[in-house]
Amino acid sequence: MEDLETIIMELLVNAGAARSSALTALQLARKGDFAAAEQSMDESREFVKHAHTIQTQLIGLDEGTGKLPVNLITVHSQDHLMNAMVIQDLAGDMIELYRRLPLVN
Repeated sequence: MEDLETIIMELLVNAGAARSSALTALQLARKGDFAAAEQSMDESREFVKHAHTIQTQLIGLDEGTGKLPVNLITVHSQDHLMNAMVIQDLAGDMIELYRRLPLVN
C-alpha cells in the first residue's frame, strides 16, 4: 500500500481539480460556450470519480474499526470532495439556466 499521506493528498488534489473544473464550466457557460462548459463538467466528473475511488479504498482499509488515523489533512480532503460534489450539482443546474437565458454581452 502506498503511504497513507500520499493517498490522502491524491484525494485532495483530485477533489480540488474537480471543484476548479466545475467552476470553469460555470464561467464558460456564462460566456455562452456550452460545448466547452460541458467538456469542463465532464472533466470535473472524472476527477470526482477518481477521488471517490480513493475515498472508497480508504473506507475499505479502515473497515469501520478506526484502523486509519483521522487527522486534519484527512478531514480537509473529505471537505474538499464534498464541496466539489455540491459545486458540481449547482454548476449543472446553473449551466442549464444559462442555456435558457439570452446571451448578454
